[in-house]
Amino acid sequence: MRHWLQVFTLLLFFQTAFTQVNNRGKALPLKVPPFTPGTERLKAGDEKEKSKERSLVLNIPFTSIGPTVFGGRVSDIEVSPMNPNHFYVGYASGGLWETKNNGHTLEPHFQNESVITVGDFAVNWYTNTIWLGTGEVNSSRSSYAGNGIYKSTDGGKSWVHKGLDETHHIGRVLLHPTDTNTIWVAALGHLYSPNFERGIFKTSDGGNTWKKVLYVDSNTGAVDLILDPSNPDILYASTWERSRRAWNFEEGGSGSGIWKSVDGGENWQNLSVVGKGFPSGEGIGRIGLAATSVAGTTTLFAVVDNQNRRPPSDEVPDEGLKKKDFEKMTSANFLQLKNKDLEKYLKENDFPEEYTAEKVKEMVERGDIQPIALKSYLETGNNQLFDTEVIGTEVYRSTDGGLNWQRTHEDFLDDVYYTYGYYFGQIRVAQGNPEKLYIFGVPVIKSDDGGKTWESINGDNVHVDHHDLWINPNNEGHLILGNDGGINISYDDGENWFKVQHPAVGQFYYVNVDMAEPYNVYGGTQDNGVWKGPSNYKPGTRWQMTGDYPYETVLGGDGMQIMIDTRSNDIIYTGFQFGNYFRINTRTGKRKYISPKHKLGESPYRFNWQTPIHLSVHNQDILYIGSQKVHRSMDQGENWKEISFDLTQGGRDGDVPFATLTALHESPLKFGLLYTGSDDGLVYVSKDGGNTWENISNGLPEDYWVSRIQASSHEEGTVYLCLNGYRWDNFKPLVYKSENYGKSWSKIGKDLPLETVNVIKEDPENPKVLYVGTDHGLYLSLDGGKDFMLFGKDLPYVPVHDLVIHPKAKEIIVGTHGRSIYKASVKEVQQMVDSIFKKEIFAFKMDKIRYRESWGNKPYTWGEVSKPEVKIPVYSKSDGPISIMIFADDYLLFEANDTIQKGIQYLDYDLSFDSTHKEIYFNWLLDQAKDKDEVTEIKPGKETGKFYLRKGKYKVEVKKEDEISITTFTIE
Repeated sequence: MRHWLQVFTLLLFFQTAFTQVNNRGKALPLKVPPFTPGTERLKAGDEKEKSKERSLVLNIPFTSIGPTVFGGRVSDIEVSPMNPNHFYVGYASGGLWETKNNGHTLEPHFQNESVITVGDFAVNWYTNTIWLGTGEVNSSRSSYAGNGIYKSTDGGKSWVHKGLDETHHIGRVLLHPTDTNTIWVAALGHLYSPNFERGIFKTSDGGNTWKKVLYVDSNTGAVDLILDPSNPDILYASTWERSRRAWNFEEGGSGSGIWKSVDGGENWQNLSVVGKGFPSGEGIGRIGLAATSVAGTTTLFAVVDNQNRRPPSDEVPDEGLKKKDFEKMTSANFLQLKNKDLEKYLKENDFPEEYTAEKVKEMVERGDIQPIALKSYLETGNNQLFDTEVIGTEVYRSTDGGLNWQRTHEDFLDDVYYTYGYYFGQIRVAQGNPEKLYIFGVPVIKSDDGGKTWESINGDNVHVDHHDLWINPNNEGHLILGNDGGINISYDDGENWFKVQHPAVGQFYYVNVDMAEPYNVYGGTQDNGVWKGPSNYKPGTRWQMTGDYPYETVLGGDGMQIMIDTRSNDIIYTGFQFGNYFRINTRTGKRKYISPKHKLGESPYRFNWQTPIHLSVHNQDILYIGSQKVHRSMDQGENWKEISFDLTQGGRDGDVPFATLTALHESPLKFGLLYTGSDDGLVYVSKDGGNTWENISNGLPEDYWVSRIQASSHEEGTVYLCLNGYRWDNFKPLVYKSENYGKSWSKIGKDLPLETVNVIKEDPENPKVLYVGTDHGLYLSLDGGKDFMLFGKDLPYVPVHDLVIHPKAKEIIVGTHGRSIYKASVKEVQQMVDSIFKKEIFAFKMDKIRYRESWGNKPYTWGEVSKPEVKIPVYSKSDGPISIMIFADDYLLFEANDTIQKGIQYLDYDLSFDSTHKEIYFNWLLDQAKDKDEVTEIKPGKETGKFYLRKGKYKVEVKKEDEISITTFTIE
């Protein structure tokens, strides 16, 4: 009875919560997918660990191939008070990293837990204890949900989950300065759904139990929390009301405010209600707090994202026409505009050349359009990001404990937050100096006069979009800054910076490859644009001397999808957010903007944040791009034609482009066989190049985001699909297959863990091999999707947004959203067929090896010993002992025993042979040689004392139980 009462209460909560959202003017689908309970997610983490035991591909090694140069989104920095060269960095979706040498090298921690996303963490440097709050707090499109608090007592090497698993996004973890059992947590709560487990939580027993001490409502969480420097019983917290949906983001509300406790967080007073001078109400967004104390007097600072509209300005308006001028302009007044003024407006706003002042006036005079069309034409998703009509960034100061506040500056702080202050919200004050302040937005700016005036300290080698700053209390001017480009360090208060360029923590959305030799890898990243680099990249620092970093940037902005014309490998198609795409010649650097444009008088096309594009394999002059419709160009993007109607459920009121296409693919087996998927759950197919379209969504769960659709390269009627519930806080793995062009669907991957799926790809060689990337890892199926298994060692539990198989190199390139790009061989995976599964042991064909006379020796007296190594790829049906024998024809040269795990793995062999076989081997070499004089005496390596094989072809026998498998390798 008690169980059913809990369920009824929960359902009533959902209905009430979503009705509240409805009452704010935003329509919702009839069927709202429920959020996934945190308890289920924790169980899924345990099940994932167990799944390792059945994986046949776990031991395939993965290699990080960078890039490292641009860093990744930082959430938090914690620095040792004893040694500022020792600090930890938490990345939004890249885990926790530690450096003991001021950032020259960093070691990863917290990368194989139930989640990898970091919100905030705190370190007790005296006990080597870390309290880590999971879930990035910036509420971005890829701010992954955490599952509570973790504790490490060994500096990050091992972790224990300590509760609060439903908080999802944690803004601050605060340790009591003297009581190690007392910890406070500011929890923001779910991003895409209302919930109760948000606010301020406190533990007095080291995290065994938690008490919610401050709660506002199911859409308002706590985002910041500080202690009064003069009294640890006094705390200040900021709450933030925000409601995000896939189509709309309410960035503020009346629940946002500042709170104070004078009894260690047990009770709280709302300063936004009783205080004077601090803004409150529906338009108040995220608030950041800071405090410093001088001679027992505490000065409190707050930075607020004020989303209220600016009052009308008395200033003389800028010369020239502006968008808002057309909002209420009559046709008669429009026709009186000077042509030169109108031409200037059209040119400054990049209207197509066909729209001259004369033509536009003719259109208005005929009644084809109204003057407001000159405004609405520009209202795309990207332009709305930089709409500056809101008040924006404000800084306030209080010297009486928050009872009274004064704004520190007279003028607006423009170009700091723009319209997306939800992404920032931090302020810092120097210890003991209330005149020195820092706030973070797009730039990082500082004030030396208590906030009256501000200046940028965003150096040339400093990325924009800032999230944390540590100020050295013992060394004035020493700063450690965290932003979307990683870590920067300054010793002169921001006049000069050096950049930490070690960890590969980029957030990739998409990856692709060309057909050059060696081939190149391309990727589009959040915050850091589009990059190109060699597939054989190896991390190192030599480029800092030569000035030639292996990767190069191709395009700025938030990098998106990339297509490569492999006829020359020089022409690529790529872009940034909301459908802004270019054709770029990577050899000459020439680029052209090619995105399709709507007609004046029509509503702008709805382009998704990550707009899908596709280059036809049948003719690489043909390019497709998806808005709410499919557009096709037959001439490399020069001209476009709509080849579909609206393939979504239609637009929805909100400030985020929605009802857009998110997936687009053409069958590699048939030109014009096209599939699309949308963010509102619709799937379509066209079998005739876009002349007709059929809705094939029947039988699929409704209202889920289509994250990928992939037509088979083996069977014309087969297509794969994955749906994603991330934007409902629903983490079900939803993967489907159709063998009849989408007329019916069957669910596959039923054994995948509870992780939303971003991508599915079919192997180009073996139709039974499928690859799936989720928000928490990489999986592989060897039987067409019936069973999936965790794929690869050395790959962290990181979001995988994309992957591609290079058809010639037989390698997989994995684009992760938090740990850059990884590479592995799939050559053996592609050979896995039923006949091999039945064998107890099977040895695959081996790569050729190049002989080196230096084997076993040092090339220089100060150099490292040259030690050869070859990998023997094998498949084993089960765990157990094996023996390995190396032959020259029928002469046994080497024998060893080992143990093996089930599945594919690579046995190490150092190319040495038993010295007792030296004479037999020498005679064999003479028999093989065309010139006997070339066969010299066999000597052991000076450093290793081992004898090594020379040029020739060798046989390998791997024996397990009574079964023997034979392969060969060649030394050239």
